[in-house]
Amino acid sequence: MEFSPHQHAVLQHLSNAGQPLSIRALAAGLGLDQSPVTAACGELKAAGLVEVTESTFEELRLGPEGEPFASQPLPERVIVAALARAGGSARITDIPASTDLTPAQVGGTLRWLAQRGWARKQGDQLVLESASDQPQPDERLLQALAGGRVATRGELEAEGLPVADALKLLAPRKGFLVIKERTERTVALSAAGRDLLARGVRAKRRVTQLTPELLAEGGWREVELAPYDVTLAAKKLYPGKEHPFQRVLSQARRVFLEMGFEEVVSPWVESSFWDFDALFQPQDHPARDMQDTFYVAHPERCRLPDDALVERVRQTHENGWQTGSTGWQYRWDRGLADKPVLRTHTTAATMRALARHTEGRPGKYFVIGPVFRRETVDYKHLPVFHQVDGIIVDPKASLASLVGTLQAFYAKMGFPRVRVVPSFFPYTEPSAEVHLWLESRGAWVEMGGSGIFRPEVTRPVGIEDRVLAWGLGLERLAMFLYDVKAIGDLFFATMPWLREEPVWRR
Repeated sequence: MEFSPHQHAVLQHLSNAGQPLSIRALAAGLGLDQSPVTAACGELKAAGLVEVTESTFEELRLGPEGEPFASQPLPERVIVAALARAGGSARITDIPASTDLTPAQVGGTLRWLAQRGWARKQGDQLVLESASDQPQPDERLLQALAGGRVATRGELEAEGLPVADALKLLAPRKGFLVIKERTERTVALSAAGRDLLARGVRAKRRVTQLTPELLAEGGWREVELAPYDVTLAAKKLYPGKEHPFQRVLSQARRVFLEMGFEEVVSPWVESSFWDFDALFQPQDHPARDMQDTFYVAHPERCRLPDDALVERVRQTHENGWQTGSTGWQYRWDRGLADKPVLRTHTTAATMRALARHTEGRPGKYFVIGPVFRRETVDYKHLPVFHQVDGIIVDPKASLASLVGTLQAFYAKMGFPRVRVVPSFFPYTEPSAEVHLWLESRGAWVEMGGSGIFRPEVTRPVGIEDRVLAWGLGLERLAMFLYDVKAIGDLFFATMPWLREEPVWRR
């Protein structure tokens, strides 16, 4: 029977030793690292030729707090010596002056002195009791581990050290000792292994690569090709990858592009005209207050679109213009419309797209990006968050078309159950909230708003067709996809979560 060189060496060494040996002793006797010896023993065990038993033991070494006292006396020894020099007692506050100890060290040592019965506190005095000059078990152990020595508990006990007593004294003193539990494997020949050795075994060279030379010279017949165990643990690699929230943004973008939408963009710093006025939001609306909106100091003003469009929006606000509405019945101020703001919603971008749209042909547009509001920061609100906004311009569009589009979008994002609930929004009629069903919560959750743009929004920009519109939050969607409890965890995520989070989820 033929074996690899390492397997053959292990069998022969165990036979020559005539007794079980540890992996460490085998490796030392063979002059090899423990890794190949361990692998060879595992293969021989699988073949039933050796028996491997495991035992645990404690390994001790000095910790950072204990290292100094391997070569110098413990603080309680220093204080005992000082008390002896002082005639058997001293004021506690005077002890630092007669030793190298700080007041904090003296105060921390009083408990050890009392525990050993070496001294007792009497008022402001420390009185010497009986203190043995012989090293105590903890002192002996500290000295035995001097110089960075690492020893097993069994080795120390074999040297006559009372390890159990020493550990009892040192256990409360953090950082004095480092104790690790190790596992030792012992290998012994089995009956089958002894029988095999009696019949004789031969070593066969094992190779991990089939080289051109082995093929050309026929050497492959004389070697053993090492099998590869693909189930063995391997070192984890953490390549760079897209942030989990960015993957949600990318997926939402891909879904709308697949559905035939055209992506539009707009500036983050937007004029109040596009952010509010074009959406028929009155200039005294609470959403335009400083406590809700970030106004920008520079530039001081924004350029408005052509005067004809601005005039139609002004008239719509003041008297309804040609929309069939009476408007808001107030004097519209151009000076408020050209104030720059950090856009409060991505609808400003779709309004710009609507103004550029050619009347009479269908169109589908969407925008994904950050928006800014003066929100109170909590587990589900940040002053910066992301929306996906969309519009469909089509004379045949209906509320059913809107619901079907939203259902298709969320189904592709992994949420097949969608419903709309009647609601109110200033620039759509009818209006509806969009809700998703979460199996993990057993409940419906609100995700955004939708509806059909009012004529006061569409006619001033030259659109007579129906316009379906929606604005949906993406942070909340990501929280549900990744089971994140607080919105901040998406952006201040831990490295372990970023590394372990799958690149793709079904």
